[in-house]
Amino acid sequence: MLKVEGINVYYGNIQALKGVSLEVNKGEIVTLIGANGAGKSTLLKTISGLLKPKQGGILFENQGIGGKAAQGIVKMGISQVPEGRRVFANMSVEENLELGAFLRKDKAGIKEDFNKVYEIFPRLKERLKQQAGTLSGGEQQMLAMGRALMARPKLLLLDEPSMGLAPLLVKTIFRIITEINAAGTTILLVEQNAHMALSIANRAYVIETGRVVLSGSAQELHASEQVKMAYLGGH
Repeated sequence: MLKVEGINVYYGNIQALKGVSLEVNKGEIVTLIGANGAGKSTLLKTISGLLKPKQGGILFENQGIGGKAAQGIVKMGISQVPEGRRVFANMSVEENLELGAFLRKDKAGIKEDFNKVYEIFPRLKERLKQQAGTLSGGEQQMLAMGRALMARPKLLLLDEPSMGLAPLLVKTIFRIITEINAAGTTILLVEQNAHMALSIANRAYVIETGRVVLSGSAQELHASEQVKMAYLGGH
């Protein structure tokens, strides 16, 4: 579904991604693990059109999207849940969700997706008219995910969904990610919590200083000594 081929991405003169290649197949959960500043978020931003690769290509369903405008990429079926949630604080929960569907014209489908989001996140339904800025961190994460789903994406990019959440909520968010995947959405997940990410993913890539240094099935990486030492606290 997604093919990233040897992309180089720069912030000014600093090279953030160095010849990164990866693939995501339809129906998979693929996770990117790596330390802070390794280039994981840069990669998601490049896929979603917020950054442009200097070299290399990105194909989504066999169409080149490297350098395409972000809005066009959303239209093609890629939605991103940004790091730090980024909800529209002064707007209600409902208005935030409506914004997720702003490129769509199919009223019946939008209504159907509202109901789906409320099924997945019953807590959002209880807080429809509440300002998004007054929600807890976990609720804001649910809203950011719900908003992305309102675009009816084929591929969902999740950037650090567990960041700053209490352990119990982290479990909830990961359970919901597997449910969204089981319902037919392919997922590319960037996550600091390597243990949780590998427990739900099909495959994984390890990124260090802008390069992919390891890749394989999630099980293989979970068992790898290198990954254990670096990302799983040695066990």
